[in-house]
Amino acid sequence: MSGLPAVRGTLTPSRALADLTWLRVGGPADWLFQPADETDLAAFLAALDPAIAVFPMGVGSNLIVRDGGIRAVVIRLGRGFNAIETTGETVTAGAAALDAHVARKAAGAGLDLTFLRTIPGSIGGAVRMNAGCYGSYVADNLVSVRVVTRQGAARDIPAADLNLRYRQSDLPEGWVITAATFRAAKGDPAELEARMADQIAKRDASQPTKDRSAGSTFRNPVGHSSTGRADDNHELKAWKVIDDAGMRGATKGGAQMSPKHSNFLINAGGASAADLEDLGEEVRKRVFQQSGITLEWEIMRVGERPAK
Repeated sequence: MSGLPAVRGTLTPSRALADLTWLRVGGPADWLFQPADETDLAAFLAALDPAIAVFPMGVGSNLIVRDGGIRAVVIRLGRGFNAIETTGETVTAGAAALDAHVARKAAGAGLDLTFLRTIPGSIGGAVRMNAGCYGSYVADNLVSVRVVTRQGAARDIPAADLNLRYRQSDLPEGWVITAATFRAAKGDPAELEARMADQIAKRDASQPTKDRSAGSTFRNPVGHSSTGRADDNHELKAWKVIDDAGMRGATKGGAQMSPKHSNFLINAGGASAADLEDLGEEVRKRVFQQSGITLEWEIMRVGERPAK
């Protein structure tokens, strides 16, 4: 890939991505572009050959990059995209702002976005995947997003146009989220901080937060209840069907399903991307054999396996 547009930010060829993901695996991107600001990003995309693929990447918290790398320009937003501003009942955050930082800044202003506190990653990824926990989702609070299209046009998009649903959105391929605006209920800053501290304590007690993971590996099975009754409101959890299939603690190479929480795939040491993905596929196979349930990946897997 040659003849790429001039930029004011940083454009790096054959950039290894393993150190940019939480699982610390993966091959190189053809190019890594870190734009200086939205104008730089828009100009680059407008001038880029439409045949060249673009992959927006956050902080790599919910991502497996395969060992062969990515045949694309990977776009990673940095300091020019991490501002957080509060006005009245709204919070506007750059796409590179960490979810936890947004929750804390909002709480300090007496605004309740506490559900973001324990979600790993940045706001761009949270919007794209409609992230959520404790019964609250991005969709419940999102007002609008600022994007740059693959053709280089900057737009403000109402939240309704994204068709946000469980861990999904309709954001077109190659579009880059640069900021998001949320509406939040008011609350007492001290009470909001206390709630977040309690959430962190509960998370650390039940999840392998000290290990290299990418958060929840599989989505909770949709359309299945914990009792099997159609009228039951208790959603079946992915960890439960993984346990029932005997896959808690299962290993492949340096990959492991965490003994602490079986829906967390971890790099226990020296894992390749193939180790991690293959173990995940083995879990899906065993769960289907045991229960007839097909688990769906929540972790995004991108790129190519190396040629044999």
